[in-house]
Amino acid sequence: MALTGAGSAGKSPAMMGGAGWASPAQNKRLSAKLSNFVRRTAIRSSTACRLRRGRLFVERLCPTEADSILDLGGGSGGHIAEIVPYRANITIGELDAEALARAAQTYGFGTLQLDGGEKFPVADRQYDVVFCSSVIEHVTGAKEITYDLKDGRQFTASARAAQANFAAEVRRISKRYFVQTPYKYFPIEQHSFLPFVVVLLPRRWQVRLMRFLYDHHWFKPVYPDFRLLTIKEMRALFPDAEIVLERYCGFVKSVIAIRT
Repeated sequence: MALTGAGSAGKSPAMMGGAGWASPAQNKRLSAKLSNFVRRTAIRSSTACRLRRGRLFVERLCPTEADSILDLGGGSGGHIAEIVPYRANITIGELDAEALARAAQTYGFGTLQLDGGEKFPVADRQYDVVFCSSVIEHVTGAKEITYDLKDGRQFTASARAAQANFAAEVRRISKRYFVQTPYKYFPIEQHSFLPFVVVLLPRRWQVRLMRFLYDHHWFKPVYPDFRLLTIKEMRALFPDAEIVLERYCGFVKSVIAIRT
């Protein structure tokens, strides 16, 4: 920054060579640059992990064109499309009707409209393979209630019951399955990009914090509808599965239940 001479009376402190951070405009630019850097880093990390996870799915479950595959909570189908080259044998199971329409139009996938009920509209062992990535932690009860539920005991009770039912349904409808969820104690909470201590806060504080960040344009806004799981809880939810730990920089990043 060029400094002005002594004859610059009346100029602002920032123009007279004050600290760059003293300028609100520069503050905003630095904040935007930092936010963009963190976002790009997180996207690269997430993409690398998703690719590695996809390879593990293929290696362990060996899906073929003859297998009927259900991507449970698969959104518009983009993730499973990156992993499996087949189209005709894949079904996307979703609550969101618009996402299902995009999955059918973009990839030609079959669709299964879920209604949020306790029992999936699927017969026992109907699918050869069920794939489920970063979904079960969001299965915490009726969203119109859990978004604003500040009572920690009520939220935990609702989430545990919903997650236990979801896991039982996955086991019921599949012959083989691959269920992945972010690990509760990874150093960075993976939905909000906040330090993991956020998961230790009382529920009412979590709701307030995430609502505040959402209103103030945090670079990864998120609704507090999720309940992260531990390794022990995943073992209890999927007792007939092998539990595989995905690591990143030495830390457990996600927990995967695999039944082959």
